[in-house]
Amino acid sequence: MKILIIGGVAGGATAAARLRRMDEDAEIILFERGEYVSYANCGLPYYIGGTISERDRLFVQTVDGFTGRFNIDIRVKSEVTGIGTKSKTVTVHNLTTGDSYIESYDKLIVSTGAEPIKPPLTGLHDSRIFSLRNVPDMDKIKGYIDQHKPKTAVVIGGGFIGLEMVENLHDAGIKVFVVEKGNQVMAPLDYAMAAIVHQHLKQKGVSLYLEEGVTGFEPDGDSLKVLLEKGVALDADMVILSIGVRPETKLAKEAGLELGSLGGIKVNDYMQTSEEDVYALGDAVEVFNPVIGKYALIPLAGPANKQARIVADNILENNKYKYAGTIGTSIAKVFDLAVAATGASSKLLDRENISHVTSYTHGSSHAGYYPDALPLSVKINFSPADGKLLGAQVVGFDGVDKRIDLFAQVIKKGGTIYDLQEVEHAYAPPYSSAKDPVNMAGFVADNILKKKVNIIQWDELKKQDKRDVFIIDTRTAEEHQFGHIAGSVNIPVDEIRSRLPEIPKDKKIILYCAVGLRGYIAYRILTQHGYNDIFNLSGGYKTYSCATEDYSALNKVSTSGKEENTPVIQQFSNMKTIAIDACGLQCPGPIMQLKKNYDQIEAGDRLEIKVTDQAFGEDLNGWSRMVGAKVLGMENSGGVITAVVEKQPVGEKSVARGDNKTLIVFSDDLDRALASFVIANGAAASGKKVSIFFTFWGLNVIKKLKKPAVKKDFMGKMFGLMLPSSSKKLSLSKMNMGGMGSKMMRMIMKDKRIDSLESLMQQAKDNGVEFIACSMSMDVMGIKKEELMDDITIGGVAAYLDRAENANVNLFI
Repeated sequence: MKILIIGGVAGGATAAARLRRMDEDAEIILFERGEYVSYANCGLPYYIGGTISERDRLFVQTVDGFTGRFNIDIRVKSEVTGIGTKSKTVTVHNLTTGDSYIESYDKLIVSTGAEPIKPPLTGLHDSRIFSLRNVPDMDKIKGYIDQHKPKTAVVIGGGFIGLEMVENLHDAGIKVFVVEKGNQVMAPLDYAMAAIVHQHLKQKGVSLYLEEGVTGFEPDGDSLKVLLEKGVALDADMVILSIGVRPETKLAKEAGLELGSLGGIKVNDYMQTSEEDVYALGDAVEVFNPVIGKYALIPLAGPANKQARIVADNILENNKYKYAGTIGTSIAKVFDLAVAATGASSKLLDRENISHVTSYTHGSSHAGYYPDALPLSVKINFSPADGKLLGAQVVGFDGVDKRIDLFAQVIKKGGTIYDLQEVEHAYAPPYSSAKDPVNMAGFVADNILKKKVNIIQWDELKKQDKRDVFIIDTRTAEEHQFGHIAGSVNIPVDEIRSRLPEIPKDKKIILYCAVGLRGYIAYRILTQHGYNDIFNLSGGYKTYSCATEDYSALNKVSTSGKEENTPVIQQFSNMKTIAIDACGLQCPGPIMQLKKNYDQIEAGDRLEIKVTDQAFGEDLNGWSRMVGAKVLGMENSGGVITAVVEKQPVGEKSVARGDNKTLIVFSDDLDRALASFVIANGAAASGKKVSIFFTFWGLNVIKKLKKPAVKKDFMGKMFGLMLPSSSKKLSLSKMNMGGMGSKMMRMIMKDKRIDSLESLMQQAKDNGVEFIACSMSMDVMGIKKEELMDDITIGGVAAYLDRAENANVNLFI
């Protein structure tokens, strides 16, 4: 059998090798228009940026190597210019000699791939404008950078290849601008997930021009002006066109092969074209997408290789194997982020009128208590009728690949969100959590389908008339203070039962927290207290704040057309700088660490803090405004945010009389004690003088864990037996269940890396919070000073009133 293959690289070369392994006697000829038959197309950007230092590593197989190993007739620089399906011949133009000839076939494989889209723009043929499809394109770009040392580059198009080029140009020391016609980069993602990428690009100093098109190019001395639709012109030393690709089907169309509705070659389940002896594969064909039940263009290397194997087997074994279709599983590296998607996005499902529910969850790459746990964001789409999983997107810094692969397998098998709950994964603290983010996505979706919670999406909340809803921020006071949804009321989840009178029953209630968990707990509490019209914000404030931020550089350009630059970390060798490691801590932990050290340095000194909480930037800006600190720079590397803060002279800005805060702690309930110290630490972190007056049962909160023996009368001994011996023995105000509730609360806090009550108390002392024990209550209850924490002030009502006189906030807890 004589088999001809048009096109090498992933599809054609793989088919040729498979054919030879299956049939030693077949005559196999492969025509490749370029000089290289088999190379790592996806690796081209990384050679340009220097990540791949040796060019030869890109070549999977050379012509000589391919011929020697597989005995295949490889003809490079040979362009097939025509296909005669009736005569079963192809016309070949030898690009070296200029001659043409005809070659016959028994079976033909078309693997012509896709070609870059190049719009008809003025100045498009300037030598400083490049596209990247093959090795010669790569060599041109690399050669230009090495020779001309460009300082600025404009990448037109924010797709996978475009953003890979952004990273590699940046790594080559070039300032990069991205111009994207859509409102987001990475089209396979939905907007809220793409916004995480926007945030990361901004942190890396990349300028985004979203919802902006290019009208043309004009030479301007040594640089090139990129003219934008909205009137701004960008000066660039080079331009990368990465608008997208389309199937290269000119040859197939002229041969009379049937094309699909999207312009790709139409094939059946066996990858056979409308001519039974002609097969096609790779980026040139339309493939069946089982998620939407339609054919689609999905140009990916993985499917092309699988199709090549099936084509080879079907040619030799008379069409025994069907291609199951492509669901579009993809992943890309964007600086430190891994960005992945599989199945159908909400945009695609909406376009196809397929009903679906969306859920956002946020977790970590592995167990939070193990070092270097990095944030991981997940979005899934599923059917409201039966929970069938329709799509998934994962963005994070570590472990993204294995999660998207798990989602992809469930989708590929037609599985549901219930299958996500049952996924059995390899678990050890350095690699995952006992409940993996994939499991968690299933658990949350299960709650939604079983009506245990009603959710609202970030964009739906954004459109709400705030007069018609009552929005509750269930996070701590500190978290609310550092950033919140406009119009929301801060009622921490631990206080919600005691503050039910503040929550109206005649309005729609919208709950939110950081990522959705505390909002869900508050939702369950309210539903059991007679509230009906309640919604929890999917993905919490993390999704909402990221999705509603404006990342486009178009809104940050001065009249001169020069873009404002985001400050980045600089080196300060002549300044005193203290390093703080706050990795793994959740809000307000990093800010508390910052404040603790900020108080120890002098004006002009600097703090360098490392944090893994990706929302830290907003918290830092809010805190800095409150205390008058100056943020000198911030950068994100490997998912770790590093910020440098300089202390400013206090001058006249010391804490003014009347701006202090006082709290009376009357309760020894664990949840109320936690709320007290969260509020106190938040106020102290803002530079306020804070005093806490412990009276009656509140004295149990500040008892020592290990108390010395003291002499007591009978009543004192009775009180000692009946009351909690220390903060470790405090119970919850609700749902204590004989001590199980408080144990569960402490266990959950430890698992979520939330500071314990004892840690919060120590932080308060370290931050200068004054503890006052009511002397009258101590006498009544038989409590001795020796039983209480060290450095406690013993005082009466007069001591409290003295502090309250200079305070503008007085809280009774």
